[in-house]
Amino acid sequence: MREFCGVYGIYSFESDSLSKMVYYGLFALQHRGQESAGIAIADGKIIKSHRGMGLCAVVFNEEILSSLNGGHIACGHVRYSTTGSSTIENAQPLIVDSKFGPVALSHNGNLVNSTDLMSELSSEGYRFKGTTDSEIMAVLISRSNEETIEKAIISMCKKVHGAYSLVIMTKDKLIAVRDPNGIRPLCMGKLGSSYVFSSETAALDVIGADFVRDIANGEMVVIDEEGIKSLTYAPRAKKALCAFEFIYLARPDSKLDGRTVYEARAIMGKYLAKENKVDADIVIGVPDSGIAAAIGYSQESKIPYAEGLIKNRYIGRTFIQPSQAIRDLGVKLKLNPIRDIVRGKKLIVIDDSIVRGTTSKQIVKILRDAGAREIHMRVSSPPIMNPCFYGIDTPSKAHLIASSTSVEGVRQFLEADSLAYLSIRNLVNSISLPKNSLCLACLNGNYPVEVPESLKNLNLVFDKNK
Repeated sequence: MREFCGVYGIYSFESDSLSKMVYYGLFALQHRGQESAGIAIADGKIIKSHRGMGLCAVVFNEEILSSLNGGHIACGHVRYSTTGSSTIENAQPLIVDSKFGPVALSHNGNLVNSTDLMSELSSEGYRFKGTTDSEIMAVLISRSNEETIEKAIISMCKKVHGAYSLVIMTKDKLIAVRDPNGIRPLCMGKLGSSYVFSSETAALDVIGADFVRDIANGEMVVIDEEGIKSLTYAPRAKKALCAFEFIYLARPDSKLDGRTVYEARAIMGKYLAKENKVDADIVIGVPDSGIAAAIGYSQESKIPYAEGLIKNRYIGRTFIQPSQAIRDLGVKLKLNPIRDIVRGKKLIVIDDSIVRGTTSKQIVKILRDAGAREIHMRVSSPPIMNPCFYGIDTPSKAHLIASSTSVEGVRQFLEADSLAYLSIRNLVNSISLPKNSLCLACLNGNYPVEVPESLKNLNLVFDKNK
């Protein structure tokens, strides 16, 4: 499971030194994207920006952040891309010229009609600088004939289909937009007289901002010198927040739609224990996203919880590596068993999901090598049966092990003693939001935004790389 990106924005009515605040916010969103980062600052007249490849701490230093001071509006972005698309041209915020002046755009999500839109714009003479569908959105805004930036953004939203949470900045406005289905998260906070937009509430906490509310699906919020206003541009769409935000993607200390992610994951573990009982000595979680579910499993089963795997936090996520050989090595570099804890024990190992199965197979192997007597894999999500087209870079259906292999077949591949997944019903119960307000497409194939058959048949979706 590859991640996508994080967006951030601040409008201040008092301060003109926002670069470090945005930097701290992006740092809190670093788990959502580790390949590039960028910040843009506006002072009412011009937009200054800096983008670079790598983690926030690599891209920015004191000198660069000082050079970006002097503005009262800012937006930022951290990004993860597919293999082959990790270039500075695709780093965000993207900045384009328009009749409204310069426009900076940060995007989290993925469009399903990007190929058609790219062909249309190319036929009209536009030469793309990068390969992201974020650029398509920025160009549609910049080429709009509408009289205001707000109307230009709404016009763009009517042309694009898919998932998008956007923070858009002009020289004198900050605008947040969430797609009609609200697939990707976006929230608003307040710090003194400043307003903050963020992909997750944890990035509000880091600067001391108070959570105000989530941006609604189909909503646009505009902040300028006159204050804050909101409008609904898509009032009849069905809400479909990505369930995998709760399972894996969001930080456990974030809240989504009023639900603390940690609490949801712990309850997933409790339901998993109720559904799939097994005799064992200890419960361990795969760091980090499996920990809360493992604790919940332990509480429900009364089997002691222990730290059996230690994560090297200086190693990037294993799926960032393009080759399987390096990915397998990455698992060994990232996770190391505590041999005295697992040796001779019957283990229940809780992980958040199984995608290809290769990482889980490696985890089973390193625990076996450490002397585990039995290994019972328990997964705090249902089997992933379908690719995501809305901004999570899952592979094609052919590479999703659960789509073509029975639970017993997956168990044999992993070489585990037993394997069980959480049911969709109890996943929804854990999240405590109505089933019809969640996107469960990767689990049940019900896509909230229609996906063209041509896209479904591709081995790799067009640059799913926010």
